Amino acid sequence: MVAAQVQTTATALGRIALGAAALAAVSLALPASAQDAKPAARIPLKLQLNRLEPAGDSCRTYLLVDNSRGTALKSLKVDIFAFDTDGVAQKRLAVELGPIADKKTVVKIFDFAGLSCAKTGRLLLNDVLACEGGEAGRESCLERIETESKASVPFDR
Repeated sequence: MVAAQVQTTATALGRIALGAAALAAVSLALPASAQDAKPAARIPLKLQLNRLEPAGDSCRTYLLVDNSRGTALKSLKVDIFAFDTDGVAQKRLAVELGPIADKKTVVKIFDFAGLSCAKTGRLLLNDVLACEGGEAGRESCLERIETESKASVPFDR
């Protein structure tokens, strides 16, 4: 009886070892890009405040959207607050940045009406209102977004 149990255990261990070897062989056969692929939520979506310029009584805003490593987005609607140089919230704007093509960088232009660029001290990405495309969802897009500024004011998240 003990010999039969030892034989059964040895057979089971052999099958486990064979399965592990097969799994290792399959993973070695996969291309490195498939092994190292990041989930969509980890691929950054960069929003760069590129420029502010006066446009009549408005502050024209140039926002660079870098989706050079991500999948296409049908919609990316963001909630942005403009603060004055004293840190007081002045204007809130919902901006549709989409559609954004697969692996593409675009510049979107919009105006903060009635806001002087000279008195703008900071922009804040307050929230993502909508994000559609691929496996994207509002929360996953918000997690992916990284902000930066080349303008004279910071752009924070």
